[in-house]
Parts: sequence; structure tokens; C-alpha cells
Amino acid sequence: MDRYHEALASSTVPVAADTVDGEVAKIIEKSKEYATKEVYEYLLSSIDLTTLSSTDSQRSVARFTQRVNDFDNDYPQYKNVAAICVYSNFAEVVKTHLDVTGVDIAVVAGCFPSSQTFTPVKIADCALAVAGGANEVDVVMNLGYFFDEDYEDLCDELIELKHAVKDARLKVILETGALKTYDNIKKASVLAMHCDADFIKTSTGKIYEGASYAAAWIMCRCIKEYYEKTGRKVGFKPAGGIRTAADALVYYTIVKEILGDEWLNQDMFRIGASSLANALLSEIEGKEIKYF
Repeated sequence: MDRYHEALASSTVPVAADTVDGEVAKIIEKSKEYATKEVYEYLLSSIDLTTLSSTDSQRSVARFTQRVNDFDNDYPQYKNVAAICVYSNFAEVVKTHLDVTGVDIAVVAGCFPSSQTFTPVKIADCALAVAGGANEVDVVMNLGYFFDEDYEDLCDELIELKHAVKDARLKVILETGALKTYDNIKKASVLAMHCDADFIKTSTGKIYEGASYAAAWIMCRCIKEYYEKTGRKVGFKPAGGIRTAADALVYYTIVKEILGDEWLNQDMFRIGASSLANALLSEIEGKEIKYF
């Protein structure tokens, strides 16, 4: 048995549907207790504000970035978003136009969202994005390797991508909608963390179903177990289809209840979204706002 199969075999995170679904139901009910302006402000500051369209251009990404700059002046009472997330080829555009401090430059790379290309191409894409200014790189786990149970090649590739991004954060997207089963979500979480992922992320939001509460619960339980075994903290990022303040609140509650307040900061918790920022701002201000 290799070290990857050993890691999978040693995990005791529950994946029985009745257990997971029951715990998620409790979390959903508990989330109502955290529905405060302060929590909504925190969630706004945890967003990786995202534009991932086929029509993105240097001009549109520059305008998108300028909107984040303007937020500091228009809403100085609130903390800005955590990052701007764009395709890898636009990292330099964001870097050129981003004037505010405290906002990271995140990219999707490595043949996002399918992850179907040559490993050297993925490595080059990630390295070029970092050279262009990205300090966070989101890549999709090779699901072909995963479903073939070719864990060695899967993990070798992720480790190479981590080396390629150097000091930048590597967020590994599991694409939980494609994994489908709770057991697969657990396995993918464990493997990604054993490949030195800095974050594990639910979804691309492009091909398959996006984030789900159940997937988030399993992933956070895996993060907790991994931390207890190794002492290394891995971040968590739900993404894909998170549009309402109520949705964001449930993910906040999952992190708080399972991982604790130590994970409730920009280094450990992000939400990948576009329209969510407006929903949270509207909730905070008590009126509909379409700012971003």
C-alpha cells in the first residue's frame, strides 16, 4: 500500500448519507444565530470577486479592477474584498490597475475548468500567472487520474504545480459536483492536502454542480482531521452558485462550528463568487445595491 492509499485508509471522516445530511441540517438551523451585520461584513471581506467569462478582455478586467479600487472610496466603512479572481492571462492587468492594498490577485490556471491538457502546459500556465503578478492560483484536480485511481500521477502533478507557484497560495479545486459521492469528496480532500495544497476548493462553477453544504461539511471535517494529524492548517473555499447572503452564512457556520475561529480569516477562508458581493452589501445596507 502506497502513502496515498494509506492516507485514505486512515481517514475516519464519516461519509454515510444519514450522518452527513443530519449534521448539515443542524448547521443550517444554527446559521440563523450568526445573521448579524458584523458577520455579513466579514463575509464580504472574504470574497474572491470573480470574473471568468469568454468575453473578458484587458479593458473589461481593468474596469472590474477599478470597481474594487472605487469601493475603498465609496464604502470606506467596510473592508474590501479579499481578492480579485481572473483567468491566468489577466494577472498582469489586475496588477497594473489595482491601487488598493490588502486585495490579493488570484487566478484560475492549469487548463481551468477541465484540467485536461499536458502537465508541462499546466506548469507553464501557473508559473506565467505568478510572474504576471498572481499571488494565489486555483487549479482543478485531474479527475481522470482520480477516477482511474491513479493517485500517484494525480499527486505528482499537484506537487509539481505547487512548486511552480512557489510562494503563491495553491488552491486545489475538487469539482465536487463531478465527484458526486460523499466518499469521493473525502478521498479528493485527503489527496489534495497530502500534495501540499494551501486551500481546498469545492467547485469551478462552470461545468458541474457548484458548492453544496454537504461537500463543505465533509471537506472541513477532512481539514480538521488533517490538522490534528500534521499540525498544518489548510484553508477552505466554497465556490460555484453561491449568490445569497443566507447561503454564505451557512458556509460561514460550517467553518466556525467545525474548524473554529482560527479559520475565520482571509488566510484560511474564502468564498468564490461574483453576484454574492452585491447580495451581502445589500444585506448590510438594508437596501438593494448593485455595486459590482
